[in-house]
Amino acid sequence: MYKIGDVTKLTDLSVDTLRYYEKIGLLVNIARNASGVRQYDEKDISRLKFIKRAQTMNFSLDEIKKLLTMRENPQHAKVSVRQLTADKLNEVEKQITELATLQNELTLLLNLCRGSEDGCPIIEDIDTDKKSP
Repeated sequence: MYKIGDVTKLTDLSVDTLRYYEKIGLLVNIARNASGVRQYDEKDISRLKFIKRAQTMNFSLDEIKKLLTMRENPQHAKVSVRQLTADKLNEVEKQITELATLQNELTLLLNLCRGSEDGCPIIEDIDTDKKSP
């Protein structure tokens, strides 16, 4: 059994984050001793590591909650997990496209700024965008 301070060291999560995860139902049935101190077991640690890994894959906390439910019975959830992951992949691909467009725009602005004798095309472009409807 681990106390909350031990879990923070093992998982690199803050005490507030652990309490929040419990509050929103990502962590369930956390044992407490007679004094009310939380006591985490290996299953809880495994769940927290799963949550962290899912977050690095850009899943939201709501999506992670669904994944945790599916984790309990992966064979029956296979189709749902596949769909959730496909949706996430589409979202990431859209973000990559948007980031590539942004990269091209910033590169263009930098090149314009380097070649400009007066004014600053970067500031002018941002001002122009700011005034757009």
